Amino acid sequence: MAVTIKSPREIELMQQAGVILGRVHDELKEIIRPGISTLDIDKKGEELIRSYDCIPSFLNYNGYPASICVSVNEEVVHGIPSAKRILQEGDIVSLDAGVIYKGYHSDAARTYGVGEISQEAADLIRVTEESFFEGIKFAKEGNHLFDISAAIGKYANDRGYGVVRDLCGHGIGTNLHEAPEIPNYEVERKGLKLKAGMTLAIEPMINAGTWEVEWLDDDWTVVSRDSSLSSHYENTVLITTGEPEILSLPKK
Repeated sequence: MAVTIKSPREIELMQQAGVILGRVHDELKEIIRPGISTLDIDKKGEELIRSYDCIPSFLNYNGYPASICVSVNEEVVHGIPSAKRILQEGDIVSLDAGVIYKGYHSDAARTYGVGEISQEAADLIRVTEESFFEGIKFAKEGNHLFDISAAIGKYANDRGYGVVRDLCGHGIGTNLHEAPEIPNYEVERKGLKLKAGMTLAIEPMINAGTWEVEWLDDDWTVVSRDSSLSSHYENTVLITTGEPEILSLPKK
């Protein structure tokens, strides 16, 4: 699949999708607390997405049974919401959500602490987010795709964290997953040259321990192999002729 360059009209729609998704995440953040179930989070997320006249990107995508991926502690991504999974004080929880607005997707993830969390957990969440911003320093027309990957990986590795290799970011547009794949670690090749109009979902997935992961029996939930904490941070990003535009992060 070729990497798509979005037209001005397509960019406008993706900007609107990103604004909506940013709002959804901001509103979901407000309900994160001890005692809430992961299913409660999913139900609220779907309600919010539909309230903005959008469709949840993830619901029934390749059979995934929910609108929000809710991953707790050692779960890296794709945790399936459940009424039996209750958030506890000290947990960390990653929310991965997507919206379809007038045929265009936006995809973003955030990791939050539940109540008071350990310094270890807080540092992991912070470094994961910071690694994203290190990466998008290179998300400019004329640079190469894997410049982004190398910057993300180096930042996290230099601080002693495991950078997940079995999962990666991706292009995004009229499809949730488009070319190119975007690793979060350094690779030998340069990758494609970035051009204005490309839209990318850049998403560091960082473990407190090993980079290695495994899939649970539900065939969706990915966990760190050593059961160490995992954090996920993602935004939909537009490549421009200047600085990148983070579509799914509300402008302050």
